[in-house]
Amino acid sequence: MTLTPQKTSLLDVGLTWHNSFSQLGRSFYTPLAPHPLPSPYWVGRSTAVAHAMGLDAAWLDSPDFLDVVAGNQPMAGTQPLASVYSGHQFGQWAGQLGDGRAILLGETAQGLELQLKGAGPTPYSRRGDGRAVLRSSIREFLCSEAMHGLGIATSRALCVVGSDAPIYRETVETAAVVARVAPSFIRFGHFEHFSHSHQHEALKKLADYVIDRFYPQCRMDDKHAGNPYAALLEAVSIRTAKMVAQWQAVGFCHGVMNTDNMSILGLTIDYGPFQFLDAFDPGHICNHSDTQGRYAFDQQPNIAYWNLFCLGDALLPLIKEQGLAMAALASYKTVFPTTFEALMGAKLGLTDLGCNASLSDKTLLEDILKLLAENRVDYPLFWRHLSNSEGGTQTQKVRDLFLNREAADAWLLRYSARITPAGRMAATALMLKTNPKFVLRNHLGEQAIQQAHLKDFSQVETLLRLLESPYEEHPGFDGYAALPPAWASSIEISCSS
Repeated sequence: MTLTPQKTSLLDVGLTWHNSFSQLGRSFYTPLAPHPLPSPYWVGRSTAVAHAMGLDAAWLDSPDFLDVVAGNQPMAGTQPLASVYSGHQFGQWAGQLGDGRAILLGETAQGLELQLKGAGPTPYSRRGDGRAVLRSSIREFLCSEAMHGLGIATSRALCVVGSDAPIYRETVETAAVVARVAPSFIRFGHFEHFSHSHQHEALKKLADYVIDRFYPQCRMDDKHAGNPYAALLEAVSIRTAKMVAQWQAVGFCHGVMNTDNMSILGLTIDYGPFQFLDAFDPGHICNHSDTQGRYAFDQQPNIAYWNLFCLGDALLPLIKEQGLAMAALASYKTVFPTTFEALMGAKLGLTDLGCNASLSDKTLLEDILKLLAENRVDYPLFWRHLSNSEGGTQTQKVRDLFLNREAADAWLLRYSARITPAGRMAATALMLKTNPKFVLRNHLGEQAIQQAHLKDFSQVETLLRLLESPYEEHPGFDGYAALPPAWASSIEISCSS
């Protein structure tokens, strides 16, 4: 057998790298280079993310950069590492976890960290191979950019590369690496790790780092008796509440809301068995591994609070007073419902549904959500058709989504009476900016994955283009915004990736 020597040259792509996380000390991470990926090839690339990083988009066509994001060649100025954290998984304390297949390269001058997911085993792999498979990598790449296009706080994805190297899951699959980008990948689980292991000096060091870098206003907070750590908990609670409210409004199911999958910055991260709703089912479970339904769609708001409570418990050695921690967490219970109602009001074309909503407006929203559930109405199509429902043809499209046409007609009559003719144009404009035409439905992702297995990445490129601007009409691509085929309901997405 002939061994191919690993490249040792340092590629300089013109980025200025910082490594502030590594300055926290070795108790936070293990220095570790990515493991080479054999014969990598491009699957998908985002020029928008390259621009945000300050990276010349021309590098996305470079064979040398392909080797970098595959883990085959070092990049000048980076200090690769895998971080340690712990967490609760499916409600149970799981102990030490960590970056089991992700390598952090560093952060750019724009304050964005670059991480390779699927870059091989680390000390935290827990007997896993440290790899990611092509199907889940394509899903994460597309959904990261889809969420950004929807205006929802998220990690981004620079690119995904594939390889024919076999990966063993339920079946034999092929390997891939996602290069993902975020201001930070610190999770609730990082704080839980140092708190539960009674490393309180390290806990304080981590909290101070997060405050000074991302939440400096917490140092000047008077609301929490001058306690910056209680202020941090409230700030994270507010960001998380706003993010989850957006999930619920757009019909996004995360699937695995473990505390180690929750961002300290209120970002949507760790795209595993996610799904955008087709038929509206509040109790929908998108994760085939979630046999108890802990992370069902309608449970997400409560689970987010439960996770924040775990974060508060982890920060208690710094906050010191339980009353301060509970007061900080209370912000979630205020911000989530008001944000959700405001978002749903915008979907209806109403600008005052939220803190000052009338009882009749709230009832109008409650009644349509109930009707959508009872009739299993396609969620994205309903809202998009409603946005154009002034004309007879479009109104008919709304009606056709319901089995109970009589109930739909009664609600549409009430809704039409609420939107005055004078306000119709403004309402329509608001709705078209709030109700996306395109979301990453499971069957669209599955079709792109199947073609990618044949080395045809055209569907990945097409979906990326549509999902980057999901509120635009994109003439000629209506098929990507149509009802899902019957076989879509049989797609099973699990934690296996």
